[in-house]
Amino acid sequence: MNQETEIKARVLDRLIEHFDNHKEVQNIDLMILAKFCRNCLSKWTVQEGEKLGVNVDINEARKMIYKMDYAEWKEKHQLEATAEQLEQFNQSNN
Repeated sequence: MNQETEIKARVLDRLIEHFDNHKEVQNIDLMILAKFCRNCLSKWTVQEGEKLGVNVDINEARKMIYKMDYAEWKEKHQLEATAEQLEQFNQSNN
């Protein structure tokens, strides 16, 4: 692995750790503000694996990003999106 790739891998690890330390930040808020969320990172993991000829199961990718089963994370940490959040999300995607 070259240095640039190693640095990028470490930055991604820090981003995942940061998200893990800030579970109060909801995916809907990330989608509104940044146009990506933890689920996007999981899907991107699967897609990039495919490009390299590596089959990455979406549930395993989610476990890498959420650091637990996705269903468990949702149960423990995901709140129901408010009407205001849904409106902001819909406006941000127009």
